Amino acid sequence: MRTALLQSSGRPGSTVENLKVLDEAAGRAAAAGAALLAAPEMFLTGYAIGDGIARLAEPADGDAADAVAELASRHGLAIAYGYPERDGDTVYNSAQLISADGTRLASYRKTHLFGGFERDHFTPGGRPVVQAELDGLTVGLMICYDVEFPENVRAHALAGTDLLIVPTAQMHPFQFVAESLVPVRAWENQMYVAYVNRVGREGEFEFVGLSTLAGPDGVARTRAGRAEELLLADVDPAFLAASREANPYLDDRRPGLYGSLIRVP
Repeated sequence: MRTALLQSSGRPGSTVENLKVLDEAAGRAAAAGAALLAAPEMFLTGYAIGDGIARLAEPADGDAADAVAELASRHGLAIAYGYPERDGDTVYNSAQLISADGTRLASYRKTHLFGGFERDHFTPGGRPVVQAELDGLTVGLMICYDVEFPENVRAHALAGTDLLIVPTAQMHPFQFVAESLVPVRAWENQMYVAYVNRVGREGEFEFVGLSTLAGPDGVARTRAGRAEELLLADVDPAFLAASREANPYLDDRRPGLYGSLIRVP
């Protein structure tokens, strides 16, 4: 499955303008044969927009979701994107996957909030594994800081995730996450990981780009620099199956030894 990663911070503070950026990228991705386009964390509104987060937050089935569904259907490819989700008085940092026919397949709420900024504006989600079937693959959703917790990604591996999509807002000085940790997560869990980042300065943050799609062999199939970019790479189910057979980490686990991992300190 050809996968496109949109490395961009869009136009912070304007859902309308970000939908235009997403529309243009979807057109380019579809023309290049992509079946899936993934956009960064909080792409629809911007990340460092303060009180604008609560103001622009929408339900998972709100107007912005309808707009993404329309352009996914028009361009004929699935779209995963980050957005602030409103559920009553509660706001979550969420990611949603919409199919090529405009169907909402999955919506995920970030479970591990990073730093005071996120804790001030969001409530953490409580469901670690969210999946959907897409073109014969089991696709999982996660957001940024979540991927830095090995238990989170292993839970996806045990649930059968083939491709883990990680919209992110990864900032300086933590670029080693994109460069080193993400390929290791793909290797140790025998899955593809699509890590798609914002880029440039936004408020107090400097996003480092370096988006990547890493394979189950721990090798980046594509890697962005630090400018806006649309990346393309393939997720190969046959290669994934062969890699899992050659590297049976999940079969060789000894869960009885791991009880300490679930003890609360």
